[in-house]
Amino acid sequence: MGDYDGYLQGLSLAAILILAPIALQSLLTDDADVVYVEVPSEGEITTVYIENSSTTNDARAPELNRSDVARIASFNIKVFGETKMSKPAVVDVLVDVVLSYDLVAVQEIKDIDETVPYDFLDALNANASTPWGMLLSPRSGLQEDDRSSQEQYAFYYNTSVFRAMGNGTLHNDSAADSFQREPFIGQFELLDANGSGTGFDLSLVTIHTKPGDETIEEINALHSVVQSYLENNSDEEEIVILGDFNAACSYVSSNALSNSPLAHSNYTWLIENNIDTTVSDSYCAYDRIVTNGDLDGRLVGTSGVDRSFTDSDVSDHFPIWFDIVR
Repeated sequence: MGDYDGYLQGLSLAAILILAPIALQSLLTDDADVVYVEVPSEGEITTVYIENSSTTNDARAPELNRSDVARIASFNIKVFGETKMSKPAVVDVLVDVVLSYDLVAVQEIKDIDETVPYDFLDALNANASTPWGMLLSPRSGLQEDDRSSQEQYAFYYNTSVFRAMGNGTLHNDSAADSFQREPFIGQFELLDANGSGTGFDLSLVTIHTKPGDETIEEINALHSVVQSYLENNSDEEEIVILGDFNAACSYVSSNALSNSPLAHSNYTWLIENNIDTTVSDSYCAYDRIVTNGDLDGRLVGTSGVDRSFTDSDVSDHFPIWFDIVR
């Protein structure tokens, strides 16, 4: 344990030095140019290079092998229902994409019969080398005025890397009615390379905001979700908010984001304003990942956008991802 602790402390310090100034500066401005490497195959090294246009120096995250990290993604799979599930070529791409990660938060599941999430889990397990599990939300949009836009969320996860703690829960939005689709919260313990618990757990809050004038209000309300969750779960400290925030272009300005409660220094934005997460010709940072700190030193600075497909039949969003050290 002594060697690992020293290794982890070194990574933690590097992560803090890299992420702290970047998170604050690039959230508030659009000046930073961020170049991400492509998602590597098993065993290769992934590195993110972050270059600010005002300097010629690169800030480099620690170089880690894929086996050293757990890779977590968020993926809005456009209108993920029976029609999409009936297209084998599309499903094959979706399976390949999801299996390149260890845990994936999926938004926009639209199947009134609620069978598609289970069918997709079967497809994952038919192609995976280790078993995968799923946390599935009820159909979100529980308030009377939201029921015309109901969707489900799902967390798909590699059971050799993560253990689900409970069944997940939709945020109780009955009092404030802040969201068209209530966020879904899942809690997971990270496992080590031998499949044993590390004692490190984190809670993932996934969201698909309503695109429009209310988008920034929903983004701002996510801070209240975090605060409420922490108050009711005193043993939990590590939280990641990830999903389709619709946080760009005509829906939300960078100035509005800079005034959001999520712009507080307690939060770290891993996908900045100038990153394109759309498959189409538009250039919009709709999808985001936000953490409340450095996740107990395990956040090491590698993150990005997965552009491994270009077919809009698969989705109109690219997956976004980040790593934590195992």
